[in-house]
Amino acid sequence: RLHEDFIWLHDVIQENIDYAGFIIPPKPPHPDFDASREKLQRLGEAESGQLTKEEFNKMKQELEAEYLATFKKTVAQHEVFLQRLASHPNLKNDRNLHVFLEYEAELCVRSKNTKEKLAGIFSSFQKSGDELLLSNTQKDVDDFFENEKHYLLEYNQQLKDACIKSDKMTSTHKALSDNYIKLSACLLDIATLENSNLESFLTKLSDTFEKMRRIEGRVANDQDLKLSDCLRYHMRDTNAAKDLLYRRLRCLANYEKANKELDMARARNKDVAIAENRQHEACTTFEELSGTAQSELKMQKERRVAHFQKSLQELAELEVKHAKAHAQMLRQTINAIKTEV
Repeated sequence: RLHEDFIWLHDVIQENIDYAGFIIPPKPPHPDFDASREKLQRLGEAESGQLTKEEFNKMKQELEAEYLATFKKTVAQHEVFLQRLASHPNLKNDRNLHVFLEYEAELCVRSKNTKEKLAGIFSSFQKSGDELLLSNTQKDVDDFFENEKHYLLEYNQQLKDACIKSDKMTSTHKALSDNYIKLSACLLDIATLENSNLESFLTKLSDTFEKMRRIEGRVANDQDLKLSDCLRYHMRDTNAAKDLLYRRLRCLANYEKANKELDMARARNKDVAIAENRQHEACTTFEELSGTAQSELKMQKERRVAHFQKSLQELAELEVKHAKAHAQMLRQTINAIKTEV
């Protein structure tokens, strides 16, 4: 399945009014292969002789590792989206999900044209304005949802700050990995100079930095996948929960509006039956949505804790694995140098 197929599945589920009381799993982000494409372009230019064979091979290995990490990251993000839908007690029965999973041929989903994209942008602005208006004018009658709203706003900000710090840490590891490449190349250049008595030592040292570069690159990729992406995912999931609270608040506003219209109809003694039906429908919709939303928010907390535990445990195991590999590689290098001396 293409990324556009996943976006189509998310949109059709989100637009279904029968699912208004559910937290819709956030759509997977668009795959980001821009950095890999840029390096691939530089690699193509390097074939003309601008780089030495050693530098070319190192850049090629770095590109392959980066592309593989981005591919694994993209697959994981799309897999989580499908797992959320398939594990949901109601969403798993959606007809479009079954078509997505069982239809063997290509779905041939049409991407949105310019008019539809503009309509989506205006709809987003309208929703944001309506949400702001409701949050300032509509008082929630249920303390549970009022507390949830304040909690989600604060939690989302905390996730955002943590994600920024995690990205900085990952970028530092990647910068360190890049510096190892430069050190390795410089040491190899010095080793190949004529009349160099340290050729063997410098060559081994250059190889050591190259191995350290690979380990540091894996550390950066794992931190990005297991920590930064986990934080970003829950930022999107928290926004989906905020959307649910907005839909409930909109139902509450519609319910109170229906009550006022019923009072006015009774005062005028006109269209009372119609107003009573509207008031009953609005009341039923609001109560059903509130009950479903409360269960969804509780499930989200349990799911969030389990996901964080799993991701952090896997990250810790990978960190220990890389640290052991790093220490073992340094021991082997020191022993090799001692043996030669």
